Amino acid sequence: MAQTVWVMLLPVVTIVLALLTKEVYMSLLVGIFTGALLYTNFSVFDAVITMFEVMAAKVGDNANLLIFLIILGILVAVIARSGATRAYSDWAVKTIHTERGALLVTPILGVIIFIDDYFNCLTVGTVMRPVTDRFRIARAKLAYVIDATAAPVCIVAPVSSWAAAVASSLPQGTDIDGFALFIQTIPYNIYAWLTLVFLFFIILSGRDFGAMAKSVRGSRENFAVPEEYGDAEYVSLVGEDGKGRMFDLILPILVLIIGCVYGMLYTGGIQEGKSVADAFADCDSSKGMVFGAFLSLVFSAFLYLPRKVVSFKAFCNSFSLGFKLMTPAIFILCLTWAFCGICSEEYLGLGEVVRRLVDVDDSMAALLPAIFFLVAIGLCFTIGNSWGTFGILIPVAVTLMGTEDMSMVTLVIAAILSGSVVGDHASPIADTTILSSTGAQCNHIEHVNTQLPYVIVVSACSFIGYVACGLAGNGWIGLGAGFFALVAAMVFIYVRVSPQQGIRIDETE
Repeated sequence: MAQTVWVMLLPVVTIVLALLTKEVYMSLLVGIFTGALLYTNFSVFDAVITMFEVMAAKVGDNANLLIFLIILGILVAVIARSGATRAYSDWAVKTIHTERGALLVTPILGVIIFIDDYFNCLTVGTVMRPVTDRFRIARAKLAYVIDATAAPVCIVAPVSSWAAAVASSLPQGTDIDGFALFIQTIPYNIYAWLTLVFLFFIILSGRDFGAMAKSVRGSRENFAVPEEYGDAEYVSLVGEDGKGRMFDLILPILVLIIGCVYGMLYTGGIQEGKSVADAFADCDSSKGMVFGAFLSLVFSAFLYLPRKVVSFKAFCNSFSLGFKLMTPAIFILCLTWAFCGICSEEYLGLGEVVRRLVDVDDSMAALLPAIFFLVAIGLCFTIGNSWGTFGILIPVAVTLMGTEDMSMVTLVIAAILSGSVVGDHASPIADTTILSSTGAQCNHIEHVNTQLPYVIVVSACSFIGYVACGLAGNGWIGLGAGFFALVAAMVFIYVRVSPQQGIRIDETE
C-alpha cells in the first residue's frame, strides 16, 4: 500500500476524525496506527512495533526541541511565581485601556520575536495572556493573533530558523545559493504579507465573523479559563504573592532572545569566522533555542533568589509545574512527528505520491506558482509540518523547472513557502497551530475552527495573486493583485459585519 494513491486517505481521515470528535490525541494515534497497518500490509503486531519505532525515532530527532519546551515551561512557571507577570499585567491595564490596544500590542511583540515561530508562540502567549484576560478577550482570539503573527513573520524574516530550513531544502548538487534565494522570495510571499494586513484589519475594525464572532461574544458575556488550563495548581501559581517587578519579566525574556540568537549563531559557526548570514543558514536552531532557554533560566535564578523574589523551594517546585504546563503541547507534537514519520519516504512515501501529482507539462508553466501553492497547502494540511512540506516540494520544483529561468523558480518557491504557511494555519495537527493554542492556553480545536474562516479568506486572495504573477511572470504584479483582492474582501466584511463593542478599563478601575 506504500507510495500509492491510497496513502492520501490516511491524513484526510485523521484530520476529519479530529474535527468531528474534537479529540486530537486519539485521532492522531488512530492515524499513526492506521498508517502502520498500511505499511505492514495489515499485520497488527508488526504495525504496533512499527508505530513505536517511528515515534521513538522522531522523538529522538527532536529531543532538543522537547528540552527547549520543558525549560521554557519551567521559566514560565518561575516568572509567574515571582509575581512579575502580575506586575506586568497591572502596568499594562494602567497603560492600555482598551481591548484594541491590548490586541495591538500582541502582534507588535510577535514581530519583535522573529527568530523562531515556536519561541514566538509560547513567549508572546505567556506575556500577553494576563493582559488580554483582563479585557475578557477570547482565548481563541488571542491564539489567532499569535498564530497569524508567528509563521508569517518568520517566513519573511531574513534571519530566522525558517530561513535556515528553506536554505537547506534545495536538492544536493545544485549551484543555487539557498539563502540568497530565500531573500528573493520575501517580497512574493503573498500569504504572509496579506495575513499581517488582514490581522491588523480585524483588530482595528473589531469585525469578527464565523466561529470567532461566537467565541468573542461568549467570552465577553462569561469569560472562563478553558478546563484543561483551569486547574487549582495553575491558578495558585499565577496568584503567587511574589515580590517581582516588571523588569523581572523583561530581563529574562531579553536574555532568552539574545541567548537564542547567539546560540543559533554559535551552532552555525560564527566563532569559526563565518558571516552572520552563513551562520544562520548552517545553524542548528533547536540547539540554539536550548542554549538560550537554559541561559535565561540560570539568569532568572541569579536575578530572583539573592533578592528573595521567590523562595528556593518555590523556584525548585517550578520545575515539575513547568513540565506539567507543557505536557499537552509535548504530547501532541510527539504524535504529530510520528504521523509525519509514518507518511515519510521511508514508510508510506506520501512525498513520492505528491511528486507524481505535480508532474505537469510545459503548457501549464504559467500556472506553476498557483499549482504549487495549492499542492503546498494540501501537503502541509495533511502532514502538519511546514518545514517538511518545503523539504518535499522545493527539490521537486527545482528539478522540474531547472535553473535557467530563476525568476520563475523564485516565484514558485515563494508560492511553496506561502502555501506551507496556509496549511500550517489550517491544519489541526500543525505544530505551530498547536503551540499557538498552547501559548494562549486555548482549547486547540476551538482555535482551529475559529481561525479557519480567516485563513480561507486570505488564502483565496493569495491564490488570485499567484495566478496573476504566473501569467504576468512578475511577482510584484501578483502581490498587487492579491492585495487588491484582499482590500475588496475587507470592504465587504466591513460593510456586512457589525463591529462588536470592546471592553474599556479605566486606570481608576
